[in-house]
Amino acid sequence: MINHKIAVIGLGYVGLPLAHAFSEKYEVIGFDIAQWRIDELRSGIDRTLELSREQVNQAIANKMQFTNILEDISDCNIYIVTVPTPIDKHKKPDLTPLLKASESIGKVLKKDDIVIYESTVYPGATEEDCVPILEKISGLTFNQDFYCGYSPERINPGDKKHTVTKILKVTSGSTPKIGKVVDELYSSIITAGTHLAPSIKVAEAAKVIENSQRDINIAFVNELSMIFSRLDIDTNAVLEAAGTKWNFLPFKPGLVGGHCIGVDPYYLTHKAQEVGYNPEIILAGRRLNDNMGIYVANQVIKLMIKKGQKIEGAKVLILGITFKENCPDIRNSRVIDVIRELQDFGCSVEVSDYWADADDVKREYNLNLVDSSKLDIESYSSVVLAVAHDKYRDMSLNNQKQVVFDIKSILSESDGRL
Repeated sequence: MINHKIAVIGLGYVGLPLAHAFSEKYEVIGFDIAQWRIDELRSGIDRTLELSREQVNQAIANKMQFTNILEDISDCNIYIVTVPTPIDKHKKPDLTPLLKASESIGKVLKKDDIVIYESTVYPGATEEDCVPILEKISGLTFNQDFYCGYSPERINPGDKKHTVTKILKVTSGSTPKIGKVVDELYSSIITAGTHLAPSIKVAEAAKVIENSQRDINIAFVNELSMIFSRLDIDTNAVLEAAGTKWNFLPFKPGLVGGHCIGVDPYYLTHKAQEVGYNPEIILAGRRLNDNMGIYVANQVIKLMIKKGQKIEGAKVLILGITFKENCPDIRNSRVIDVIRELQDFGCSVEVSDYWADADDVKREYNLNLVDSSKLDIESYSSVVLAVAHDKYRDMSLNNQKQVVFDIKSILSESDGRL
């Protein structure tokens, strides 16, 4: 095994589990610009809950370091970039974190170093956007003095079964030789195996279509839920029946948020439009999924009216604000669309989520979470179960005057669901 010294740039949901996995076999330094993040990790705390205190301390015992000082990673020879790649308010790719990370690496880049990107990007971003920055800052020449690779992240936040080493990894390199080096590096920790793509662009494209495909399929079942609602047919019963066919894909309707499925398609459509092609199916799926929060809120209001409830000032409880179940990540949560629409109708909306951090929710959405332990659920006119956290599955809501809308269809009975 080659004696690599690895720096992982960005210690969020992707970077920290990856750094932990590499620390079992290599010398690893975790780098993040946030001092508070470094301080927490040094004390054994991972607020993303991807790693337990024992796992963080295990990494430290493996001599893994956490730092926000650039000079501390200057003697590494492998740099792995796992920073976020969000979209802006116009739904355009925002490469700022990626380009800033490239600038930082360029300051410490040396001859024969390899920079591997894991962040989701459009095809061509690594070599067309990041490499020129690495060359400019370092003064080195690409594929002569230093090299690059791309291995798209496949982290599933909150999933304790399909962890980083148990998910097959796509790898690639800027030359055939470097591709093999990158593949061997990941093969040394990924027990599920690796797939060496023929080029960086192929690996970038593979990543961005994975979530675009899921987005389109979810948009399809979301549209089905709208149709079947008008026909007074249980969508889940239909999907269960259709699912008896061996090749029927088991997608469920719901809100599509987070930093992958709700974002990645815009990276692909951006690049497509840049080369003169207008992607109709991908954008249609995005439009439908982006409007699901408004649709849900309108369904809730209709049910409230049917029960004779006064809409103006009605107390509505939203259960769940994270973008998915059993995970504290609130980034790009589309539950906020339901909340804002209900507020526009004049409802007094309160939100509770025992997974989410109250300070994060206040900072991101300007909402004050209601303490889960102090909830008087019977006091609300309506309850919207927005996220399928485990603790919500066994809830008993027996107030017949209440409207209960179960977005994720996890309750045995409700007034409405997708």
